[in-house]
Amino acid sequence: MKRAVVRGNVLWLSIVSLLNDAASEMIYPLLPLFLTGTLRAGATLLGVIEGVAESASSFVKLFSGWFSDRFGRRKPLVISGYGIAAIARPLIAIVTSPWHVLAIRLSDRVGKGLRTAPRDALLAESVDASMRGRAFGVHRAADHLGAVIGPVLASLLLLVLDGNLRVVFAAALVPGLVAVLVVILRVREHAAHAATPAAAGERSVIGFRGHDPVFPRYLAVVFLFTLGNATDAFLLLRANALGISAAAIPLLWGVHHVSKSAWSVVGGALSDRIGARRAIVMGWLVYAVTYAGFALASEAWQIWPLFIVYGFFYGLTEAPEKALVASLAGAGRKGHAFGAYHFAIGIGALPASILFGFLWQTFNPATAFYAGASLSLLAVFMLIVWVPAHAGRSDT
Repeated sequence: MKRAVVRGNVLWLSIVSLLNDAASEMIYPLLPLFLTGTLRAGATLLGVIEGVAESASSFVKLFSGWFSDRFGRRKPLVISGYGIAAIARPLIAIVTSPWHVLAIRLSDRVGKGLRTAPRDALLAESVDASMRGRAFGVHRAADHLGAVIGPVLASLLLLVLDGNLRVVFAAALVPGLVAVLVVILRVREHAAHAATPAAAGERSVIGFRGHDPVFPRYLAVVFLFTLGNATDAFLLLRANALGISAAAIPLLWGVHHVSKSAWSVVGGALSDRIGARRAIVMGWLVYAVTYAGFALASEAWQIWPLFIVYGFFYGLTEAPEKALVASLAGAGRKGHAFGAYHFAIGIGALPASILFGFLWQTFNPATAFYAGASLSLLAVFMLIVWVPAHAGRSDT
């Protein structure tokens, strides 16, 4: 790891993501149990809630990225996004209906939509193109480390509070607000971008003019993969159904994020070395194998290694996918490019989660997992066919 990568905005945005994810993951791994247990919602409704929230977030990401290009400012959107999420998430502590959860998850994801594309563009602009994979890898590693801290805190609070989920949800307010303060005080607008709002910002928020011609094909393949990548809440339900207790679920989720954090820097460095597309292909193949494993699993002990391997998939794909977006983005259009990338993922999230929930509830969990694995293999084939092997090797 080059020391030059872990400084400035890379360092502070990584710390912000660590704190924000600690807050988020105090809630997320417990939410499926809260919905299906305390609030008596079914698997299909869980899929609807997560899918609607993520899809709404994707629309906001598309416009926030374009907006930050057009007006030459990214930091205000980053602050607003983290602020909305920090305040909205803990409100789950007082809900009495599944539809209240939908409203709060929607607010949380809108906050994520506001911040994500501008933050990723700001991060890409803060380092040399040859180190983007490593920069995103460091950021994702910190993000996942926060997702380890959150479940550990949640488990400790559950032990002390005799399983009171609502108090744990309320406590998530603290790290969320600290994250907002760090953005305000330490993150800096990228000088070159802030000084000259991109002329390309005048272009349509929908069009791809100015980007590499490969870019829309790449987004189409990402969308295809997303159709087989339902919310991870179903993995937690699968774990619980096979015998993982509610108290152990946050610990399982924490182990999963240790794996994600450990592999993120490796995946980012691999992207810089062999090209982003090759790293993504490897990651999506790992995904297919892991989902097949969840389909075949029959005992609780099998869930733990599956979650660890699932973290390997994230490490091989998250940073490389973003590095590839940055390399295919047109001059002055990185915000739009990241918005379009997250939009493609988001619009696939709703049908993916609804389909998975339907297959789970109508047939069985194994059928749903096999469907996800099959779609990922199809996406690997299309990525190889549509995206050249040299894509992602950017020198600009």
